[in-house]
Amino acid sequence: MTEEKMLIGSLSNDLYRVASLVQRGSMNAANKFLLESKRWTSELKNYDLKDYLKKIIIDLENGDHHLDESRAEKLLMYSILLQNYSLCAK
Repeated sequence: MTEEKMLIGSLSNDLYRVASLVQRGSMNAANKFLLESKRWTSELKNYDLKDYLKKIIIDLENGDHHLDESRAEKLLMYSILLQNYSLCAK
């Protein structure tokens, strides 16, 4: 596994945790994982990524920082897309 895929996988895991914690109502823990995801997005900006991955990274950096269920659903979708890329892309 390349370093790029490892970073994408780590971001995917953190986004999944955020979505799960929001659903459970643990907003403090969700915010901590959301901050951790910022670490991965800042590192991923240095890589030459596919366009759809770049759009996800930009949305995560510039997107709404208020966590609610609709935002959590979007983060869950991003998590799945990123996980699929990190596991299946060649």
